[in-house]
Amino acid sequence: MAKVIGVDTSTQSCKVVVRDSATGELLASGRAKHPDGTSVDPKYWWAAFQDALIQAGGLDGVESVSVGGQQHGMVALDAQGNVIRDALLWNDTRSAQAALDLIAEVGAPEYASRTGVVPVASFTATKLRWLRDNEPENAAKVAAVALPHDWLTWRLRGYGPAGESELGPNLDELVTDRSDASGTAYWSPDSGGYDRELLKLALGHDAILPRVLGPSESVPGPGFIVGPGAGDNAASGMGLDASPGDVVVSLGTSGTVFASTETVCRDVTGTVAGFADCTGNFLPLVCTLNAARVLDAICKVLRVSFDELASLALAAQPGAGGAVLVPYFEGERTPNLPTAKASLRNLTLANTDPENLARAAIEGMLCGLADGYEAMARLGVKARRILLTGGAAANPAVQAIAATVFGVQIDIPTPGEYVADGAARQAAWALTGERPTWPVEMLASKPADPEPVVREQYVAAAKLVAAEYA
Repeated sequence: MAKVIGVDTSTQSCKVVVRDSATGELLASGRAKHPDGTSVDPKYWWAAFQDALIQAGGLDGVESVSVGGQQHGMVALDAQGNVIRDALLWNDTRSAQAALDLIAEVGAPEYASRTGVVPVASFTATKLRWLRDNEPENAAKVAAVALPHDWLTWRLRGYGPAGESELGPNLDELVTDRSDASGTAYWSPDSGGYDRELLKLALGHDAILPRVLGPSESVPGPGFIVGPGAGDNAASGMGLDASPGDVVVSLGTSGTVFASTETVCRDVTGTVAGFADCTGNFLPLVCTLNAARVLDAICKVLRVSFDELASLALAAQPGAGGAVLVPYFEGERTPNLPTAKASLRNLTLANTDPENLARAAIEGMLCGLADGYEAMARLGVKARRILLTGGAAANPAVQAIAATVFGVQIDIPTPGEYVADGAARQAAWALTGERPTWPVEMLASKPADPEPVVREQYVAAAKLVAAEYA
């Protein structure tokens, strides 16, 4: 039995899974927390990985490892391999103006043509521009730029600053994969190479960038091989074994909608990011800032549990009697309204009750993601089913209402660590040369049950909110 390890170095924690490369059987696992915040010293990722690895039994007998991780984060390294400043994470929005500056200089259509994306504050290029403009001394020190999974892979292989690693600071040994590279806004999905002109426009000078490995390529580690790794959404897609026709809707701290496609999507509005995946296909993606925490907020207001919220919501009719929650509690990324606030609209004496408020919360959360799905559909993405994932997906009201909001079949995979599982599948692929066909168990399935009134009243309310904060 060959053992492989998949790692998920996410925003909140590090998860490690150990699986049998042939069957996918889960053999062990571990988890360790990351610090809170939108800028983090990567040393904490390394410490969390080591803690989680110990819980999972360590590396003895392991033949292949791959690392999935949060996309976009900027890890700036000097010539000695030292981290120059805390890494700016995907959810750090201080580079919002830098994104606008880059778009003004290059043009949204040109960015979409060259990189498949239009810069927003999440992307690495905008963080490099922020560094150049606000910390020029640090920007001048940058010898290499890595993403979180690139940096952890580098450390795992034995590289790092002198005195902290066996092999020292060989920056040329940084590696990545096409899915994570596609989230930088200086990589081309057509050529598969970096756009150095866009990098220099962002940072102010050239720098070493991780070598992009192929989907099943590997590099040597200390006693095992190391796969290319992946961005978190691409790794999740692989963990779910998603294929063209599958659209994944993930309900986590943030919400994501992404699909597997055979061609790159280019959206000059920037709504849909035309990422690559980690299998050789592409991964158009829409991200919202407001997802599961919307339900947490309404549970708090109604003083009910998550299960009680579900019972209340299912007791109301589709459309919540006309009540609409536009759930921009933390501003919003899609649509790009960073200063927006949540809005509960169309309340009357007849519809202001716990049942309708509960249903409006779930409908609002899902409609925000349905906006993203419809944006992808306008670019030609066709869904035969939606895979609904994340902690909130296990809620029966969320499942039932999703079928009314999206209007296609909803399949709910059994809860699991799909980013880490995707990385483990990739590790097995790198080891054996064959992409694994491990089964994915389903918790439930809901047939399409479209209720057009839900989307119609949400779209009308969201337009009013957008006009208010534009």
